[in-house]
Amino acid sequence: MNTLYFCKMETGDLKEVLQIYKEGIETGMATFETIVPSEQVWDERHHATLRFVAEEHNRVVGWIAISPVSTRAVYSGVGEVSVYISSDHKGKGIASELFKVLIEESEKAGFWTLQSSIFAINTSSIQLHKKMGFRVVGTREKIVQLNGKWHNTVIMEKRSIHLFI
Repeated sequence: MNTLYFCKMETGDLKEVLQIYKEGIETGMATFETIVPSEQVWDERHHATLRFVAEEHNRVVGWIAISPVSTRAVYSGVGEVSVYISSDHKGKGIASELFKVLIEESEKAGFWTLQSSIFAINTSSIQLHKKMGFRVVGTREKIVQLNGKWHNTVIMEKRSIHLFI
């Protein structure tokens, strides 16, 4: 693996972040979104500081970020995780490294639960989440249609071990 650099996402990274997100949309099993949002909309939907990128040769090759699950104060420590790797960098351990950074930084910021809703057919993402300490909470059957086909999602979560001691 070439030298990768993991760092906080900056505003200037958003163009490349959205290009990687577009690749995810095109797989048909990474998100129910069908249109890439604007930089402003993406920025508004994600936590201001809990967003990180993997860079290689000053190019973003992967990203991870948290979205709030609710505006209610009682859920302030619960975040929905999104992780995307460019198609030409999958399988190189980048997502695992991004997860390590996000988990550590989210716990420092007071998050007690990270969760993900994953297409049931996206077995590689489910396995990645398990590897990172997530557990399956349940399956939502035929929760959304994408391109005329019903899809199930697997709900996974990781609870902070540090905040409950």
